[in-house]
Amino acid sequence: MENPKKAIPYSSAFIKELLNTYGSPLYIYDKKNITENAQELYNAFSWHTKFKNYFAVKATPTAKLLSHLHSIGMNMDCSSYAELTLVEKLGFKGDALFFSSNNTPRKDMKKALELEAIINLDDISLLDFLIDTAKDKEFPKTLSFRFNPGPLKEGNVFIGKPEEAKYGLTYEQLFPAFQKAQTIGVQKFGLHTMVASNELNPYYFVENAKLLFSVAVEIQKKLNVNIDIINLGGGIGIPYMPGQEKVDYNIISQGTQKAYKEQLSPAGLNPAIYMENGRVITGPYGYLLSTVLHKKAIYKDYVGLDACMSQLMRPGMYGAYHEITVLEKEELPKDKTYDVVGGLCENNDKFAIDRALPTIEVGDIVIIHDVGAHGHAMGFNYNGKLRCAEVLIHEDMQHELIRRAETVEDYLRTSIF
Repeated sequence: MENPKKAIPYSSAFIKELLNTYGSPLYIYDKKNITENAQELYNAFSWHTKFKNYFAVKATPTAKLLSHLHSIGMNMDCSSYAELTLVEKLGFKGDALFFSSNNTPRKDMKKALELEAIINLDDISLLDFLIDTAKDKEFPKTLSFRFNPGPLKEGNVFIGKPEEAKYGLTYEQLFPAFQKAQTIGVQKFGLHTMVASNELNPYYFVENAKLLFSVAVEIQKKLNVNIDIINLGGGIGIPYMPGQEKVDYNIISQGTQKAYKEQLSPAGLNPAIYMENGRVITGPYGYLLSTVLHKKAIYKDYVGLDACMSQLMRPGMYGAYHEITVLEKEELPKDKTYDVVGGLCENNDKFAIDRALPTIEVGDIVIIHDVGAHGHAMGFNYNGKLRCAEVLIHEDMQHELIRRAETVEDYLRTSIF
């Protein structure tokens, strides 16, 4: 599929209006494109009446965005007490929640039980932990286990080899885990895996589905346990770099459907199909707007922004690429090479290294693309840096503040003087 970027769908006058209204730097999200993208995923999987995407809250934990995603068919995938509490305030509970965590604190597990979420256990030992935690509550009737396929499935560059990942049960552990869950009264069973992140090869996800389907059939044959939910995980990537193509949901869906008919249907299994995509839903439709504060010419040419790594950690943390455009200079030749940096006291506080861009001047506005997931969510306060506001752009070009900028008072609030 053609990559529709890299352009921002707003006029320069509109961008300047936003910055004048809410300040710089600023995160903005395009509601129309997020909606159409979510509908595209659901349309692709319309062959299955029990398909559902559980949006990965960790990607963009902003209340108004989560509410909107729910209104267009998304449930929520949570991994912590705070995330569970956030979505509880939005009215989520029961099977609208999938709780998938690791090294789980008891407080988190209690909250998941209280909200009657579908609990996805990351380790065989957590079954006894859950039994002990639930002793004063009704034990869940639905339970899922996360499968780490080890050598049966390759991971990708972002997650690494499954054998070296901390997540999930081994193939051998799955069988006693499901057997024990059956003996203590679990009535509905889920099977989940996720061994790739930001993967652009659609056939990777088809192979992942085939693997889970085969394991589900084996569990049925060996234990007489029917798997009611198969969660294919998330990890569908987005084309951060120019020339990369958007993942075709239809390829994933058609391959999954074919495997479903060939592997599950003959065994009499008809599980719901879940996914937990976050990045691919909102990622391409978020932008970080920032203003050039300074230019510096020493051994290299530097452009210093009012945003820094505390607004967007991905490039400094692991060298992730984000496209950068300069407002009102989109058509100019990229005849200069800059490091685009922030003001943090860390040398990896860089949004781009040796990036070809038009000649930039102090006061220019730069737009950093594809930050709608794992952007604002990964912010931090080192150096006393404060996280910026988030704004949702509606279809009619009205804009809505959905998270205010942090203040110094927020930064000091937890300190005891």
